[in-house]
Amino acid sequence: MELNMIELRRLIEQALIEDIGTGDITTNSIVPADAVTKGIIFTKEPGIIAGIPVAEAVFRFLSPGIKFSAKVKDGDSVQQGTVIAEVEGNARTILTGERLALNFLQRMSGIATSTAALVEKVKLYAVRVVDTRKTTPGLRMLEKYAVRVGGGFNHRYGLYDAVLIKDNHIKVAGGITQAILAARQNVPHTVKIEVEVESLAGVAEALEARADVIMLDNMDHCTMKEAVKMVDGRALVEASGGINEDTIVNVAKTGVNLISVGALTHSIKSLDISLDIGEIKQRDH
Repeated sequence: MELNMIELRRLIEQALIEDIGTGDITTNSIVPADAVTKGIIFTKEPGIIAGIPVAEAVFRFLSPGIKFSAKVKDGDSVQQGTVIAEVEGNARTILTGERLALNFLQRMSGIATSTAALVEKVKLYAVRVVDTRKTTPGLRMLEKYAVRVGGGFNHRYGLYDAVLIKDNHIKVAGGITQAILAARQNVPHTVKIEVEVESLAGVAEALEARADVIMLDNMDHCTMKEAVKMVDGRALVEASGGINEDTIVNVAKTGVNLISVGALTHSIKSLDISLDIGEIKQRDH
């Protein structure tokens, strides 16, 4: 997944409006308008970096002439103390953009780091670790991008690009079969249909109705394994529901094709990243 630069600019603009408001009164009252400086962005713990282009875009949005020099690239594994970028130019710009740039870097790198840890655990199995729609409102593009940086894959992006029939849809439709048939009659042939099931009976019904993907919701490992045997390659099988580092290997052993983990984006620990500023000088005229 690539970053949509048009959407990124809009996102950064909204975030800066929220943060700066009518102006950075602290920086503007202390730092001369023509002062220049250099800052280094570095890690305070090991992890996988994600968000370098986003941090650069923050500073360049505030001042197109800023010099941003990346020392690593997204997806790189770094140790504590690694300098990941240098930013040089107008001191007010660097100080004003510092927190937003770090917020993006820290959260995205935390997501990439956690994703990479799960991917590593199941690397011996033919399974994909995928995200969900449990993202921070407004930040979905960045968070799903970070999952890809960490070696994971994206589930549907939003409500518009794939059909995912869940328990409440099934209740409204009157059953799994009715829900799948209604969806198939009303969506383009290019759109896959996934259905969430909670039992082996649900798996059988979903197969009969020709679901493209069957999500096994909160099933125990033995039932998951039996479900995979029942499907026998006639649909993709996704495991979902409270899966974490302690359980993901056993889930992968059942033979499912996909493991979705909402915690990749909704319960993430941000990577500790900081910016240290150097001497502030007056710009030469």
